[in-house]
Amino acid sequence: MMLKVVPRNTVPDNPDQPVPLDFSEAAAESPELRSGPLFGLDAGGLATVLKREGEPAWRGEQIAEAIYHQYITELSSITTLPLALRQKLEGEGWRIGRPEIAKVFQSADGTERYLVECAGAKPETVETVWMPEGDDGEAGDGSEEEQAGEGQPDAKTWRRATVCVSSQVGCAVNCQFCLTARLGLKRNLTAGEIAGQVVAVFDRHNVRVGRDRVNLVFMGMGEPFLNYNNFMAAVRLLVREVGLSPQRMTVSTSGIVPGIERFVQEPGEVRPKLAISLNAPNDEVRAEVMPINRKWPIAAVVDAVRPMRLRPHERITFEYVLLGGVTDRPEQARELARLVRRTGLPAKVNLIAWNPGPDFNYSTPKAETAEQFRYALAGEGIPAYIRQPRGRDIFAACGQLKRTLEA
Repeated sequence: MMLKVVPRNTVPDNPDQPVPLDFSEAAAESPELRSGPLFGLDAGGLATVLKREGEPAWRGEQIAEAIYHQYITELSSITTLPLALRQKLEGEGWRIGRPEIAKVFQSADGTERYLVECAGAKPETVETVWMPEGDDGEAGDGSEEEQAGEGQPDAKTWRRATVCVSSQVGCAVNCQFCLTARLGLKRNLTAGEIAGQVVAVFDRHNVRVGRDRVNLVFMGMGEPFLNYNNFMAAVRLLVREVGLSPQRMTVSTSGIVPGIERFVQEPGEVRPKLAISLNAPNDEVRAEVMPINRKWPIAAVVDAVRPMRLRPHERITFEYVLLGGVTDRPEQARELARLVRRTGLPAKVNLIAWNPGPDFNYSTPKAETAEQFRYALAGEGIPAYIRQPRGRDIFAACGQLKRTLEA
């Protein structure tokens, strides 16, 4: 079957015809791919590379086991492969090529922010965040119904954790309250670079997939739905090769309607949960703080999400940043509740008190203001949760990721 490859940063003209996203084997068959990183290819793609070397296909499964489960980063260390084969692959320019943690910043609350080096044609660093015990962002979204991974790890100081993952270097969406927006968009990340952040962090913290409770949130640098193909290819890699549950993953979008229309058609066995960054109760305010609203207003976003078939106990999440004096008034909470009800879907709201950054004209609301907003939503029948800020002192909190080196 021929695969129609959509160029990066684009979406298909007809979102009712989703593009196949299993590119690993097709990429491995490409005549241009004769060397380079193996991380990012699934077992089928790795098998194709090995068959081209005259080796049996099951050698690909051996490599997949080594790099996605044993966290091996050097071909020479995959001792299940014959020495001669390892030397041959290295001699031809193959490497594992997993992204590497280049710098670590540690917060007083236990959060860690990483500069992760992606060694592509133009090496770049992106940011990934580890939050032991999470930030309560998954509360009420159905995650508690997913029982896999509840085991208590030996000699670990955390019971559960959340990893915040980037999908692009920088961001083009230009939300006015976000530090990442000031970088602009540098480039998309590949599927291997997205999934590689997760595996690198798992390696650092000795995460045991299937036993340790770890959630992934694609809420780091970038807009995942403006890098849709690579984002979903990374999700498939994490599900099928690393062994993670998609119900332990959440992707956040600023409201890229064509991306939402594609996403709601993804099969449940590989689809993460969905969070929509709403951040304002109406188009007038939202267009000021999120210019993307001028292209896709709130009504279009709500219409796009309505067809989504949710799993049992699953909810759509609406992310809402509370900007002091701008989006934090009780009457705005009641207006927001009406918007959420319009989806016709089980939904909840995550409230995020704005995390400060230099040279912004916004302020963080007081804790009692945030609680009053949550209470107003609850009075309208909308479940709402206040996300706990994690890593503010190292610029690791939501909206603060900009590759800061001073922390």
